Amino acid sequence: MSACRVVVTGVGPVTSAGVGAKEFHRGLLDGVSAVRTITRFDPADLPVRIAAEVDLPEHLTPPRRDAVSTDRCVQLAAAAAHLALEDSGLDLAAVDRDRVAVAVGTGCGGAESIERGHLAFTGRGPQGLPARFIPMSMANSTAAWLSIRYGLTGPCATTVTACASGADALVAAHQMIVTGEADVVLAGGAEAPVTPVIVGGFARMRALSTRNGEPERASRPFDADRDGFVIGEGAALLVLEEAGHAAARGAVPLAEFRGYGRSADAHHVVAPRPDGSAAARAVTGALRSAGLTPADVSHVNAHGTGTVLNDAAEARALHTALGPDAARIPVSATKSVTGHTLGAAGAIEAVASVQAVVHGVLPPTANLDVPDPETGLDLVGGQPRETEVTAVLSDSFAFGGHNVVLAFTRPEQC
Repeated sequence: MSACRVVVTGVGPVTSAGVGAKEFHRGLLDGVSAVRTITRFDPADLPVRIAAEVDLPEHLTPPRRDAVSTDRCVQLAAAAAHLALEDSGLDLAAVDRDRVAVAVGTGCGGAESIERGHLAFTGRGPQGLPARFIPMSMANSTAAWLSIRYGLTGPCATTVTACASGADALVAAHQMIVTGEADVVLAGGAEAPVTPVIVGGFARMRALSTRNGEPERASRPFDADRDGFVIGEGAALLVLEEAGHAAARGAVPLAEFRGYGRSADAHHVVAPRPDGSAAARAVTGALRSAGLTPADVSHVNAHGTGTVLNDAAEARALHTALGPDAARIPVSATKSVTGHTLGAAGAIEAVASVQAVVHGVLPPTANLDVPDPETGLDLVGGQPRETEVTAVLSDSFAFGGHNVVLAFTRPEQC
């Protein structure tokens, strides 16, 4: 592991379970799913009519100028960035902004703008398109907007690896700091996929839960009665810093971003490799990068989508990579509460992992009524679990076979 250390000094979660660090943490510990009937559009014609939507508080609602010129994905990320910078106490006026970078992951980009633009085009032709259709639709708009908004002239990157995008953005940020490109990176993920075409498309694949009559019980990772995932929207930005830079300004790190592992299934564009072998290599890589052994791991924040195949493959991956310790290590699935936020999920779950380190409390997995006995894991269900947390692994496994596992530890372990 490089001598250059990367620490987390601020977090900004924007989720259906809570907006802001305190509210998000409280929502996770409550263990109540935030999935409800869709309100962002009329879902009556769709076979799936549920999702996890974000209710932005008034002080984080974009001004009219931004509301009409940016996609909702950007708007959620803007709220997350504001919260993360506030949480970190970083004074941008006091740092070299050439050394401050941005890295944001997204799976769908400006999906809502694309759909609205297509409808306008089919109705009125090219003249019906908004003048800002292209910048509102681009996947890189979120990262670019944050760079412009805060005058951050360091590297500015966008990662697009489906449901691993947010985690991949954190990896990119880690690399920027370790290689000396940046001292600080505003990094994470954002997604606004609660749209007719995105929901309809996933429903057409039969990837989504169809529990329309009981939405709060639909997202149930690792439960024996799971029947698919639930789409959610949200964002999370983290302030990552080189440890010396954080210390010089008197910042107290929340956790250390100790390492990561990545791999590809090379198996199928949507189905995971059934034996979880490639995902296991990502887990092993994270341990190696972080200088940890399975015995050091206190908690796993699982990818845990709630689909039959993905949960089973993830459980096999954990057993392969962690050996006998897999049955000992407590596992939580954040998506049971937040829904699956696609490209934002890895960043939101990174925040949950950091908070587990900070508070020593593991969030429960909602709707874990009958844990699938095939998993062989210590699944945290029912109530939060207080325990000593020194090292957490956060899994992100995506369509296309993209596997990313992040490792967070107590900062004093360095």
